[in-house]
Amino acid sequence: MKVTVLGSGTSQGVPVIGCDCYVCQSTDEKDYRRRCSILVENDDSTIVIDTGPDFREQMLRAKVKRLDAVIFTHEHKDHVAGLDDVRAFNFMNKGKEMEVFATKRVQTALKREFEYVFAADKYPGVPRIHLNDIGEESFKAGGFLLQPIDVMHYKLPVKCFRIGDFAYLTDANYISEAEKQKLKGVKYLILNALRKEKHISHFNLEEALELIEELKPEQAYLTHISHLMGKHTETEKELPANVKVAYDGLIFQV
Repeated sequence: MKVTVLGSGTSQGVPVIGCDCYVCQSTDEKDYRRRCSILVENDDSTIVIDTGPDFREQMLRAKVKRLDAVIFTHEHKDHVAGLDDVRAFNFMNKGKEMEVFATKRVQTALKREFEYVFAADKYPGVPRIHLNDIGEESFKAGGFLLQPIDVMHYKLPVKCFRIGDFAYLTDANYISEAEKQKLKGVKYLILNALRKEKHISHFNLEEALELIEELKPEQAYLTHISHLMGKHTETEKELPANVKVAYDGLIFQV
């Protein structure tokens, strides 16, 4: 199984034109962080978790020619805004609907934000989407079995996922002991760490490292990083040997 980090940043992590902070002015491509998303592939299937505003650019950059399913963690715009661009994969699959997996709450938000996609009388060329429910049980998307992991993003429930020996946890600042049990034995972990200072709805660096130490994966990567974390190379110097800062385009095998 191949995992590609399509985006490792947040809206606070995308370089801003005219911003003179030293991260936004960095010439290191690893400091250019698009909105948070990952691609998971094997020989038979390709899925993506979240489609933020940078989704089209991310798909082109990764040269993705096949997409079997989209899975959503939650409904915030930096995770769903690019949904319209799945229409390209409808075209490549000769009109086949895209399988989209989300909780009922997230589906309600998608229907509100993309009303034209779900209208009874559809405008020609709109994305073709088939919605699937995410509950508490494991489910199959494409050729992958995903186990939902419930976390809290301040007061908002978010679904994160374990796929075999790999787990992806984004937009969280709390995970219960019961949900941590679902992560037992995970070897590869991608975990959000917004910045060094404490935040109301995301793990900061210290909290993320504490959770990594508790779960003890062989390798962990930090994602959903804002420019307040600092530069990639400088941050990595502060990390344990089994923890790296994720960057856009990072690829690893599980």
